[in-house]
Amino acid sequence: MLTFIGLGLYDERDISVKGLDAVASADKVYAEFYTSRLMGTTPKRLEEFYGKKVHQLSRSEVEVDPAWLEEARDLNVAFLVGGDAMVSTTHLDLRLRAVGMGIKTRVIHSSSIVTAVSGLSGLQNYRFGRSTTIPFPYISRGKRIIPETPYQVLLENISRNLHTMLFLDIQREPAERYMTANEGAALLLEMQDASDVKLPAGALGIGIARAGSDDATVKADLLSRLQNHDFGGPLHILIVPASLHFLEAEALKMLAGAPEDAVICEK
Repeated sequence: MLTFIGLGLYDERDISVKGLDAVASADKVYAEFYTSRLMGTTPKRLEEFYGKKVHQLSRSEVEVDPAWLEEARDLNVAFLVGGDAMVSTTHLDLRLRAVGMGIKTRVIHSSSIVTAVSGLSGLQNYRFGRSTTIPFPYISRGKRIIPETPYQVLLENISRNLHTMLFLDIQREPAERYMTANEGAALLLEMQDASDVKLPAGALGIGIARAGSDDATVKADLLSRLQNHDFGGPLHILIVPASLHFLEAEALKMLAGAPEDAVICEK
């Protein structure tokens, strides 16, 4: 049996009771923290809280050569991931591999940033379109390159009057680095400068930092001003809403400190 267990948003205490029971009954416990990461804890604290040795897997061991899957033929194996267990397509692919090998699987869900953003900001969850990720710029042939895909996804969503959730890049090497919401806002504005199609005048951004923690930060403002806001430590996420329902507008003013001149309601 292979059990996928979501660990929630922030620290070792976010796991569900059902998830904790599944970890306790597992013969072997594996985890990956490259698709997401619990910033409020450490691998050692996870092991102390769960009372089990947690074997951390590399990207290659999950996506390329998951030889450890063979153990789930005869043992109860738990696979731990940050957030919800099946938001990432990486985990779906792994589950399908296991099923193809004749291994029984199950999923124990948990809280995810995908749903938490609605509760923290007041935006209505059914109004979100396709999500995307803003990557760090890179150098190619001496030129700084900013991939355009996030901006194209954003424009597509806005054309359909849908909000956009923008995940922010995590760089592992040569040193660990987490993109901030204000960096993401600045990169979107750079993408706009390089494009013939512009965002609506007064485009709004919402930055969320450390969702699930006691010091979570939610700030809404014009993207041009949000790029200068300090959100503190990671993890961050950026949302660019389409036009707002009046309840969403009121929520952003009350919950995210949005100034009056940054909030545009649906007509």
